[in-house]
Amino acid sequence: MCFEYNDIQVNLLDTPGHKDFAEDTYRTLTAVDSVILVVDCVKGVEEQTKKLMEVCRMRQTPVIIFINKMDRDGKNPFDLLDELEQNLHIKVRPLSWPINMGSAFKGVYNLYDKTLQLFQAKSKDDEKKVVESLQDQVLDTEVGATDANQLRQDVELIEGVYHDFDVQEYLGGHIAPVFFGSAMNNFGVRELLETFIRIAPVPLARETDKRKVDPTEDKFSGFIFKIHANLDPRHRDRIAFMRVCSGKFERNKFFHHVRLDKDVRFSSPFSFLARSKSLLDDAFPGDVVGLFDTGNFKIGDTLTEGEDYMYKGIPSFSPEIFKEVVNKDPMKTKQLEKGLQQLTDEGVAQLFTQNMGHKKLIGTVGELQFEVIQYRLLHEYGASVSFVPLPYYKACWITSDDKQKLEDFCKFKYNVLANDKEGNLVYLAQSEWYLNTERTNNPDIQFHFTSEFKNDLD
Repeated sequence: MCFEYNDIQVNLLDTPGHKDFAEDTYRTLTAVDSVILVVDCVKGVEEQTKKLMEVCRMRQTPVIIFINKMDRDGKNPFDLLDELEQNLHIKVRPLSWPINMGSAFKGVYNLYDKTLQLFQAKSKDDEKKVVESLQDQVLDTEVGATDANQLRQDVELIEGVYHDFDVQEYLGGHIAPVFFGSAMNNFGVRELLETFIRIAPVPLARETDKRKVDPTEDKFSGFIFKIHANLDPRHRDRIAFMRVCSGKFERNKFFHHVRLDKDVRFSSPFSFLARSKSLLDDAFPGDVVGLFDTGNFKIGDTLTEGEDYMYKGIPSFSPEIFKEVVNKDPMKTKQLEKGLQQLTDEGVAQLFTQNMGHKKLIGTVGELQFEVIQYRLLHEYGASVSFVPLPYYKACWITSDDKQKLEDFCKFKYNVLANDKEGNLVYLAQSEWYLNTERTNNPDIQFHFTSEFKNDLD
């Protein structure tokens, strides 16, 4: 979705919550220039948050952290800051600070502009008061002497322990500013947004396999980072989501599809706002455009105004949960094949085959995706399946400059090898110990945890 705030357009890509976690959540991070991580003050840092942060760290993406649900009883704010640094491996610097929490939550104090925002549950009015000094009696009047004194002690500790916030450190992905609030009550969000539009980067230059492309270039370019089939089941449509990286995208203009080496044009591109979509005539760097797709696109495809290059850094990640697909209705084999191909094209899961293609395995990073795939195969393609869990720890793509060594490895490990949709060899490790042992015993074979290596082979 896109919206304007203080005359600045913000394009927001909202990723699923922890229960709906899927691989395309990772991939969405490759299409953004900065990230806002929302952390529950009750639960603290969750497992999937750590994985998202790994992708941010890999790309040195700037991160802002919003600690949510302060109107509920949760962990101590200082404990949360320590947890963030220890589990996300990034320095943090609070720019706002909560006054109490739970039923006694009074508001937040903005450490940057020295203002006090008072909390009123379910109120849309953000009452903001300027506090010239923490010793000002207005603080005692508004929040009570006990909470005012606690705030003074907390701020003194913060200023003594944490360094001053450095925007360049933030832009380099080395430090994360932290805000506190309650999103459900729209409280603390204003401070976050105002800071975000002040410090977050504008669309950045991006690497391709040939050169770095600057967003200020005149000629258009963009890449596909997500595909969704049957967004509207009544029309059997398929939508490709494209991030514009440079130049100007125009409706009905021909652009070059680099992988297919052909020119394509789009008569009905559109933008999204939640579930609604609207036709657009043009788009600029940073914008996300929805394109109707008839099967021409794969994730990572690049569109340009004629130049041949492919954007890098849109990989598939090694899945962590594996199950074998069992066809419950042999009469629907063709529908099952089509459904698996199209659903895995979307990038929410990966398809692997063994035994000359007869045994099909699905790998995901979230358990819920198996339920989603099972439901969509039945209701969109008429194919009924069940899944059998498999005892694999991780899938790694394998390559080697020594063909003989690779052939020997394949002979001995035939039962734990598979092929991905493009025919690349994949090793299915049964545990971390097995994986580390094979990497130690086979130094001439490279084990890849993302599909980024494919760009180097092309």
